[in-house]
Amino acid sequence: MKVAVLPGDGIGQEITTQAVAVLKALGLSLETEEAPVGGAAYDSAGDPLPQATLNLARDADAILFGAVGGWQYDKLPRAKRPEQAVLGLRRELGLFANLRPSIVYPELVNASTLKPEVVSGLDLLILRELTGDIYFGQPRGVRTVESGPFAGQREGFDTMRYAEGEISRIMHVGFAAARKRGKRLCSVDKANVLETMQLWKDVAAAVALEYPDVEYSSMYVDNAAMQLVRNPKQFDVIVTGNMFGDILSDEASMLTGSIGMQPSASLNASKKGLYEPIHGSAPDIAGKDLANPLATILSAAMMLRYSFDDEASAGRIEAAVRKVLAQGYRTADIFEPGTNKVGTRQMGEAVLKALA
Repeated sequence: MKVAVLPGDGIGQEITTQAVAVLKALGLSLETEEAPVGGAAYDSAGDPLPQATLNLARDADAILFGAVGGWQYDKLPRAKRPEQAVLGLRRELGLFANLRPSIVYPELVNASTLKPEVVSGLDLLILRELTGDIYFGQPRGVRTVESGPFAGQREGFDTMRYAEGEISRIMHVGFAAARKRGKRLCSVDKANVLETMQLWKDVAAAVALEYPDVEYSSMYVDNAAMQLVRNPKQFDVIVTGNMFGDILSDEASMLTGSIGMQPSASLNASKKGLYEPIHGSAPDIAGKDLANPLATILSAAMMLRYSFDDEASAGRIEAAVRKVLAQGYRTADIFEPGTNKVGTRQMGEAVLKALA
């Protein structure tokens, strides 16, 4: 099993180092190879996704990704910004299905900003379509308005678009996941305003007919955003488009107490995947041993489960994380009085000890 390790920027190196140590501690036949990506790659090669990094990602069986971005890159041309590396990998590898679980561990119930009775026992999966929508739609750009009250001014424009096949394939992934969970699926759209989302809703409803054992519902995105903080446990699996999924999954992360606890998997049709925490590069705390590595470690567990079909090893990592939380170890983002505040390295070492 070959894993491409792409640490990226900010806290990326710190958190991927801990996740790789956990993977190697399992004693698996696992080869890792590291390459620059994002701002680090721009600094060394003039491109956020150099050809050598892309070739490694293509050759590997799975990718462990850290985070990209930094304030110093904000004024670069868009094609050279660190975030283009993530979009490029999604496009080049066909990573269309993004799985983002939100689980409230019993020990972290009080870390959530919501009442314990609202979030206790939450186990939610948001499935985000990852290669379509406004992120990739064409045409896009900036142009001059030719007529009307804003004639002569610049306007920015992007295109929201989905083909039927793109919608149906992500819905099939969602229903397959729901069958293994609570057998409930909610499709989230904005069909009352957007033609693209009306097509989404129509295709979703048609695919639902193939899964009579799964309870199907649909919801407008604004209502879904409200319901996530009102009554999140009503949901089992949420399937939605690229932009809505980006927003809703970040909202859901705070139900769990911290975005630092949120892993993710981005899969293609052959189960090759890119695994990363959903948080960013956090340049303000980079190099200070403050970052929470648990989301990256849990992403490594998802890698073993989805790309390597190794449920036993994935379960070992997840059990070790639960044990560490039960022992009271907390990074700053999930710390509360009476627990043991630790840094990035200490948290990783605690997981290694729990594995043993």
